Amino acid sequence: MGKYFGTDGFRGEANVNLTVEHAFKVGRFLGWYYGQESPDKRCCIVIGKDTRRSSYMFEYSLVAGLTASGADVYLLHVTTTPSVSYVVRTEGFQCGIMISASHNPYYDNGIKVINGRGEKLEETVIAKIERYLDGEMGEIPFARKDQIGRTVDFAAGRNRYIGYLISIATRSFKNMKVGLDCANGSASAIAKNVFDALGAETHVIHNEPNGLNINTNCGSTHIEVLQKFVKEKHLDVGFAYDGDADRCIAVDCQGEIVDGDKIMYICGKYMKEQGGLVNNTIVTTVMSNFGLYKALDRENISYEKTAVGDKYVYENMAANGHCLGGEQSGHIIFSKHATTGDGILTSLKVMEAILEKKQPLSKLASEVEIFPQILKNIKVKDKLAAQEDPVVCKEVEKVTEALGDDGRILLRQSGTEPVVRVMVEASTLETCENYVDQVIDVMKARGHVI
Repeated sequence: MGKYFGTDGFRGEANVNLTVEHAFKVGRFLGWYYGQESPDKRCCIVIGKDTRRSSYMFEYSLVAGLTASGADVYLLHVTTTPSVSYVVRTEGFQCGIMISASHNPYYDNGIKVINGRGEKLEETVIAKIERYLDGEMGEIPFARKDQIGRTVDFAAGRNRYIGYLISIATRSFKNMKVGLDCANGSASAIAKNVFDALGAETHVIHNEPNGLNINTNCGSTHIEVLQKFVKEKHLDVGFAYDGDADRCIAVDCQGEIVDGDKIMYICGKYMKEQGGLVNNTIVTTVMSNFGLYKALDRENISYEKTAVGDKYVYENMAANGHCLGGEQSGHIIFSKHATTGDGILTSLKVMEAILEKKQPLSKLASEVEIFPQILKNIKVKDKLAAQEDPVVCKEVEKVTEALGDDGRILLRQSGTEPVVRVMVEASTLETCENYVDQVIDVMKARGHVI
């Protein structure tokens, strides 16, 4: 991760540590960089945004920078992150930009850059952007005369994406009562249209964005609201998205949560039965629940683990030809259809499994027993020293041996804070608590803890 860009773009509080000047300079660099890559044709870049009030401000700043560097900018307006990825890779754009801070509160925002293949931007290019932001590059020339860029209304691109989603469904959703929590974000402009077109009886909440209510007590990070809604309305299933709709958490008819781990199991098992699980492998992150791995072992489905971040999941999938991967948080990637997590697409694939197997989501999800988990964030003087201390490592080995096949322990450094995360999954919460504290006590005794 760089100084400004993390695993999911440049993110921060609007006009505090992510400013209009930052956005303008990112636009200046991208317009110039992709213009240099294709000097024989006009550089074309597409922009989408979520519903935060500051998204309009950052859109205008990016547009000013891009057009000043000679790029034509196509505006999708309010749309989802995966729709930007889809439009980039199908319409021949040099790159795409999504203005969103995903599941963060409304006062945060972010700039996500997507390359010409519809993937998260390469680290090599991110490093160049950061050098420019820090003034370590020479000045970028301004476009002049007829080389100055223009903006183009491209709402049609979002409509094509909606059509693409509808085309993926294998059968009608008629007679299915579906609840959608759009988080007052990007899904508000898309999700209901898709489910209505497929024949569902669609019940929608939190689809009235006002610029300040995105993710506020709604969406995938506040799933309890949808749980209550599904039970009160006697719905068959519910789906909750985050602010930019690149993640999805489901709720079954009994109001129980079906998170990303269970979704990967349900879809992976179904795809294997249909002969569509390439390499018989699902790609997860190290934070997926131990119960998922036990269930996959039972079904003889292989799995691989990556660092946290759907970016790393996709990199593994692309390198090895796998077709399904994701995170517990609901970023699920179906590489046959998308190059990023896509919440609405994920809900369509879950619906496919429900309808084709003629079983309720509650039955499909019941095959995964989620193990209790305790995770504690420990502030330390030096993250690397704390995690690699031989005495701490020895204690972790002792816990691993004691847990055997009935749990696991994981130490992971935070990417943004002076914190080491200690996580244990086991058959009981008491066991988790005891082993987490056991390792933390050793870290304290060794003088690592602040």
